[in-house]
Amino acid sequence: MAKIDISTKRLAISKANAQMVGVVAAASFITVFCLVASKTVLSQNIYQSHVISKKEQARNQLNANLDAFDSLVDAYKKFDGASNNVLGGSKSGTGDNDGTNSKIILDSLPSTYDFPALTSSIEKILNDNSLQVSSITGTDDQINQQGNTSSPSPEAVEIPFSFTVKNASYESAQRLVKALQQSIRPIQVDTLDLSGGSGDMTITVTGHTYYQPAKSVNITKKVVK
Repeated sequence: MAKIDISTKRLAISKANAQMVGVVAAASFITVFCLVASKTVLSQNIYQSHVISKKEQARNQLNANLDAFDSLVDAYKKFDGASNNVLGGSKSGTGDNDGTNSKIILDSLPSTYDFPALTSSIEKILNDNSLQVSSITGTDDQINQQGNTSSPSPEAVEIPFSFTVKNASYESAQRLVKALQQSIRPIQVDTLDLSGGSGDMTITVTGHTYYQPAKSVNITKKVVK
């Protein structure tokens, strides 16, 4: 009977040990699973926090843009609706210095490259001041500039030119300089060469003006990591 009792006890101990191993293994599995799940949940919470933060920033920026838009519309209406424009001309007139401020701004700094239009403007200035045009020259860079149409941060691009008038006088030379200064398009005179007598003077001017490509506004998507 003693032998049977010892075997029964050993069997019970072995069974208990097996149960303990099973419990420990199950507990270890649950612990590891909980740790992995906790890490995953924590990572998701951090990611969602980043997403929420970026959405809040986008919302605040959108609200600020809407407020700025309303202010910009009001400022534009006041600027463009002024009875006298920035050149002192009439908003509804038809003279060289007349027109709305928005039209003057667009004429002063075109958004596209157009060298023939520039030469026509210079020729009109010279003719309006009774100056005899001898030549208007420059490099038509249309091919290289045709791809420069718009960008998020456009910059003004120089357009060089030169022209020569003949049979001018000192008075007409003074009128020419004043007319270039008062031109709607910004004209920078680089050199001014005078030759000949007071009644048959030849005036050669080299200078440059500008055009500025249009500003583009792109709506982009950002991936939050």
